[in-house]
Amino acid sequence: MAGLTLDPTRCVRALGKSSECTHCVDVCPVDIVTIENHLPAFNMSQCVGCGGCVSVCPTEAFSLDDFNPTNFFFDFVQSDESLLSCKKNVPCIAALSVEHLTSLALLKEKIVCDIGHCEGCEIAGKLKPKIDANIEEANFILEAIESPKRVEIEALRYEPQSLEANDDRRGFFRYINLKNAARAKHDFERRVEVEFDEELRHEVFTKDIARLKEKSVPDRRKIFFTALKRAPKPSQYHVINASELSFTSMKKLDEQSCTACQMCYRICPTAALTSDMKNSKIDFDPFLCVKCHLCHDVCEPGSITLAGTFDLKQFFEPEVKQLIKFTIRRCHECDNYFTYRGGEVTCYRCRLEEEEAKELWGIE
Repeated sequence: MAGLTLDPTRCVRALGKSSECTHCVDVCPVDIVTIENHLPAFNMSQCVGCGGCVSVCPTEAFSLDDFNPTNFFFDFVQSDESLLSCKKNVPCIAALSVEHLTSLALLKEKIVCDIGHCEGCEIAGKLKPKIDANIEEANFILEAIESPKRVEIEALRYEPQSLEANDDRRGFFRYINLKNAARAKHDFERRVEVEFDEELRHEVFTKDIARLKEKSVPDRRKIFFTALKRAPKPSQYHVINASELSFTSMKKLDEQSCTACQMCYRICPTAALTSDMKNSKIDFDPFLCVKCHLCHDVCEPGSITLAGTFDLKQFFEPEVKQLIKFTIRRCHECDNYFTYRGGEVTCYRCRLEEEEAKELWGIE
C-alpha cells in the first residue's frame, strides 16, 4: 500500500470545469482512480504505489509518500548508478516522465532501464506500454537534438541482495526516542490513513482560490531546462511533427473567431499564455506549456488550436510568440480599456448594463 496524495488546487480539472483531462484515470493499472464531482478520487488502500499518475499528471498534482521524482533525479544524477529498476530504486519505471528520462540521459554517462520484471508483472498491462512510449519519445528527442546519448533498455531482472531481518527489540526502542518520536507518530497515523478502505474524494473551497490563481512551472520542466542548458546545441534546429511530443506544444489562434474573453491565459496553470496590463494581446511561451489542453477546453469558439509542427529551437532558445493583437480603446462610459471591434466605443460591461437598465425601465 502506498501513500498517494492529490493536491486538488494543482489539478487542471479544478482550474476549469470544462477540462477533459483523464491522464491519471487512463494510466492507473488497478483502475482505482475515478472522476467524482469533476475531480480525481481514489481508494488509497488499493493503490499499488506505481507512480504512474505522478508521472502523467501535467501539473504534478499527484505525489507519493515514499517516492519523489525530483529528489530521486538529483540523487541519481549525483551517484555512480546507471540502472533504473523497480527492484532497486524506483516504484516503476513508469513513475519517471519523458522529461525525467531525457534529462537523465543528457546528464549521465549511461542510463539503463531494466524491464526484465515487466514480464509477468500484474500491473504491466497499462504501465509497460507507457514505459515503452516514454523511452521511445525520450530517444526521439535525444536524436532530434543531435545528442549521442540514449535511454537503453535491457531485461536484466535485477534482484537486490537479501538482508536478514533484525528482530532486536532494543533496536526498536533505539529508534523510538525523543528525537524521532514525533516522526514515528506521524508515520503511524499516515499508515492508518492509507489503510482506511474508503474512496477519498476531493473538493476545492473558497479558501483555495488564492492557490488556484498561482502560476507554477512543474519541477520536471525546470529539470529538463537545466539539462538542456548543459547539453551541446545541435548543428541545426530541427522542426518536428508536434504529435511526437507529449509534454509541450505550439499554439495557433484564429483572429476571426477569438472573442478576447481572456479565459485561455487567465486559466493557464503555468503562464504559458499571457497578456499585458491592457489585455491587448495574447502571447505564448511553448517552453512553459505542459500540454494540459485546458486552454482548448475553455475556448468556446474553438479559436485556439495545436500547431502541426514544433521547432526544437524552443528547447535551447525559448522565445515568446505573439498569437494575436487586439485593438484597444477607452470606453466612453467607464473610461476603462477594452477590446474594440467597431461601432460605439463602449465596453461590453457598459453595453450590458445599458441593456439591463432598458429592460428594467421597460424601454425597447
